[in-house]
Amino acid sequence: MDILGTLFGSQNRVKILRLFFLNSEEIIDNKEISRRSKVQPTALRREISVLSKIDFIRKKKIGKTVGWQINPTFPYLNLLRSLLLNSTAVSAEDLTKKIKPVGKIKLIIISGIFIQNDDNRIDLLVVGDSIKKSKIEKTIKDIEASVGKELKYAFFDTEEFLYRLGIYDKFVRDILDYTHEKILNKLNI
Repeated sequence: MDILGTLFGSQNRVKILRLFFLNSEEIIDNKEISRRSKVQPTALRREISVLSKIDFIRKKKIGKTVGWQINPTFPYLNLLRSLLLNSTAVSAEDLTKKIKPVGKIKLIIISGIFIQNDDNRIDLLVVGDSIKKSKIEKTIKDIEASVGKELKYAFFDTEEFLYRLGIYDKFVRDILDYTHEKILNKLNI
């Protein structure tokens, strides 16, 4: 059960709030908000109306296009940011369920945004066999919509990952040497 979605009245609102918090410097138009949060335009208009009425977001112009930006003087900004960004947007269990169908998954490592550590090079690493690129990209887009930010991710087939691990590839070592969490580990790494 999504506690924040229930608390805030809708999962769509939570996705949009996270999107604005994680991209607070950006001016984002409705089309981009809809695309990145995967909220349908009708529902989006309703949520934008609510958020603008309480002055959480303000209208800004981007050339000829009108967009929205977080209001830095919103009275509950820091409290709301803390609540939304320190809560888990996607649980490890849900993440595993979403990723498993894209192939024969052997390893899923999360770091970065999933463990509130923006210093990591990557947010998500997936290792497996028979991974369909189109399926994993669609799955990542769905996860990004829930999280509110574009993810830094990589996926490898098992043989390539083990080769990179064996030669102490810098990218793989950076992931494993810094803070991370293995949420699925059939490779016993």
